[in-house]
Amino acid sequence: MRINRIYTQADLQPNIEIQLEAGPSLHLLKVLRLKTGAPLELFNGDGQNYTCELLDSPKRIANVRVLGAQTNPTESYLHSKLGIVVSKGDRMDFVVQKATELGVHEIYPLTSERCDVKLNTERAEKRQQHWLKVAVSACEQSGRSCVPSIAPMQNINQWIKEVNADLKWVLHHRATADRSPAEAQSVAILVGPEGGLSETEVELAQQHHFTPTVLGPRVLRTETAPLVALSVLQQRYGDFTLL
Repeated sequence: MRINRIYTQADLQPNIEIQLEAGPSLHLLKVLRLKTGAPLELFNGDGQNYTCELLDSPKRIANVRVLGAQTNPTESYLHSKLGIVVSKGDRMDFVVQKATELGVHEIYPLTSERCDVKLNTERAEKRQQHWLKVAVSACEQSGRSCVPSIAPMQNINQWIKEVNADLKWVLHHRATADRSPAEAQSVAILVGPEGGLSETEVELAQQHHFTPTVLGPRVLRTETAPLVALSVLQQRYGDFTLL
């Protein structure tokens, strides 16, 4: 029997009863039409899975009893950070969703010289909150209990200068293949827009210890490249296993 996983911002601990927020309540009671006693799994980003059951909920707000807690084993021990220049349409949604499934810890939406997306402060904040919801949904689906952070939009130069990691890649289709270190506990990946990063941006990244990296002989789209890079790095340094 499939048990529904739901994200909540509530403080969770065993042997308490809570009321869920309006959004999760609507989903459980009106969309899924769950009945009293239905099993649930809640998470709030603290790395735990909370086994729960649905209580009688007469006011369209789901009442839940928390029964127990278990540490979620799905978090990768490779700490990954993704800086990606924002693209038009729903490409960024796709990247956030799939990167979350691949275990990313931090996502940084960036602007650059060739970025086509221009947002004022209010719209940028709305997009940040939207991407966070996409990440939460991806966590519910993929079994994660830690939601990756979505940073406010920032200029690419600022991020290049400030990000720290054991291994830093700037994806660049004109780079030459280079050998990566044998071990790394944290990685940072920089991905440009469809038009690519400017030579000035690539040079700045190199000055701050980014390695220009090519993933293969074919040119990948901006929404494909970070997912391939995350997969390669999870295989090499993280928790992906390939026999």
